[in-house]
Amino acid sequence: MITIRPFKGLRPRKDIVDKVAAKPYDVLNSVEAKEEVKNNPYSFLRISKPEINFDTAIDQYSDEVYAKGKEIFDSFVKDGILEQDKTPCLYIYAQTMDGRTQTGLVAGSSIDDYFNDTIKKHELTLVAKENDRIRHMKTKMAQPGMVFLTYKAVEEIDVIIEHYCEHHPAENDFVDSQNVRHQLWKIDNENIIHKLVELFNEKVSASYIADGHHRSAGAAKVGKQLREGNPNHTGNESYNFFLSCLFPSDQLQIQDYNRLVKDLNHLSEEELLQKLLLHFDIEKKGTEIYKPQQLHEFSMYLNGNWYQLSAHKNTYDENDPIGVLDVTILSKYILDELLGIKDQRTDKRIDFVGGIRGLGELQKRVDSEEMKVAFALYPVSLGQLINIADSGNIMPPKSTWFEPKLKSGLVINTLN
Repeated sequence: MITIRPFKGLRPRKDIVDKVAAKPYDVLNSVEAKEEVKNNPYSFLRISKPEINFDTAIDQYSDEVYAKGKEIFDSFVKDGILEQDKTPCLYIYAQTMDGRTQTGLVAGSSIDDYFNDTIKKHELTLVAKENDRIRHMKTKMAQPGMVFLTYKAVEEIDVIIEHYCEHHPAENDFVDSQNVRHQLWKIDNENIIHKLVELFNEKVSASYIADGHHRSAGAAKVGKQLREGNPNHTGNESYNFFLSCLFPSDQLQIQDYNRLVKDLNHLSEEELLQKLLLHFDIEKKGTEIYKPQQLHEFSMYLNGNWYQLSAHKNTYDENDPIGVLDVTILSKYILDELLGIKDQRTDKRIDFVGGIRGLGELQKRVDSEEMKVAFALYPVSLGQLINIADSGNIMPPKSTWFEPKLKSGLVINTLN
């Protein structure tokens, strides 16, 4: 069962919370982040992507960059931009986008649950990215970014959270530049905190990482290192838990996560189309953007035209939780067999675009000749994600894209 606990959140001052709270570090490159913080000295991106504070290009993994992040973080605390709650709290975080609201509970999640797989994973992590998160956390002695977790909905938990939001004013309530509304409530009532902690421990058998595999892996390893280095370790220290936001699964929606490839692996366009016929039925759709309508259907954009690709039934196994995924079909029969991309995590010829950007982004990048071909997929379902995590399997890289993203800097967990 799941162990959560309250913590003394470090949070932005109410009058500037909309200026501090920022996009997660991993959805922007350094150039985009630098543009994002123009004329905003309070943006948390200055802490989560500290390389943007330098006038000239710098290695984002250099000691100087991590030191700069700590310097700015410390100054935010010293100057009262970030203020710490006086007692351990839980927090309710609601996001509303396009008329749909998802409401999660911000809490510390146990690193022991992470190590014993009560917190379930569906993606592999990259050592370099893990180490980057570890260095950020150890330098600042804080966990600045929430891990996005989900769990199978429990009615009693839903009722408590809904009732609390109805009868208490939100601590923060603002709309960001993407027209997403963010609301945060602080739960400091010990009885309610105790009841929620108890319900998660009794009713929630597992949680699932929706987004934040590197953040959670890094936080768990930092906690383990600090635990081993503390002769007076009790298990109650803040490093035994990592910052997370837990959403009931029935409120979440996964968007498509699409692919772009730089070349056709020495094939002509005609040869590619011919070879695709071995495993797909192909229908040319023309110049108008075409979005996949169902599972096992793909869109391909090539040389100004959209194509519908329908996978043959022998390309997937309904009884195999990984083999049935469209991202597996695409990876095996197109990216690997035809385009020669063996490892999507490391191959420089492939790029990924989250569904939030729309299929127009795929078309634009192919038309600009930056990329040669694009593939759009039908979104993975949350049920598929949970089934895969429960079976102990790992999804192919970049299989899921969740929106809206959790704001960084809205609530921070300190490690000292």
